[in-house]
Amino acid sequence: MSRIGKKPIEIPKGVSVSKEGQLIKVKGPKGELGHNVHSNMSVEIKDNEITVTRPNDSKENKSLHGLTRALLQNMVTGVNSSYKKELEIVGVGYRAELKGKNLLLNIGYSHPVYFAPPETITFETPSQTQIVISGADKQLVGQVAAKIRSFRKPEPYKGKGIKYVGEHIRRKAGKTAG
Repeated sequence: MSRIGKKPIEIPKGVSVSKEGQLIKVKGPKGELGHNVHSNMSVEIKDNEITVTRPNDSKENKSLHGLTRALLQNMVTGVNSSYKKELEIVGVGYRAELKGKNLLLNIGYSHPVYFAPPETITFETPSQTQIVISGADKQLVGQVAAKIRSFRKPEPYKGKGIKYVGEHIRRKAGKTAG
């Protein structure tokens, strides 16, 4: 049996989970999320715990079992304490600032880059070279962070661009004058 799939999901205080057919809705202090569970998986909500079970041990059902449990766990965690990704901008003159809810990036192009966040995502800029993306949906937070990073990926010679905090950029040796 799936090690991840058989673990029950604890529902913390302040979070409510409801089931309508195959749709699971999770509501908490940081937002509300919903997910349609695959028809093969059965989800039970009892005594502040969510359990996911599968009908048989076919390869598809085994993989769906762990996936479904992980997605539901991420939803419960996200609405209780939101997810966040941090980006760092490296380069002379490169900076980010907030204009209302939108993000304004000056990253070496002839024009500034404006980025409007999806409804559930919020931006923070603690300094001109840092961006913090936060929200309840783990997948959406990661997708927005990847989209912002794609505007100016770090280049291998000087490392200029937008990178995740803690990401290591492999450097190349440039031309040697001689």
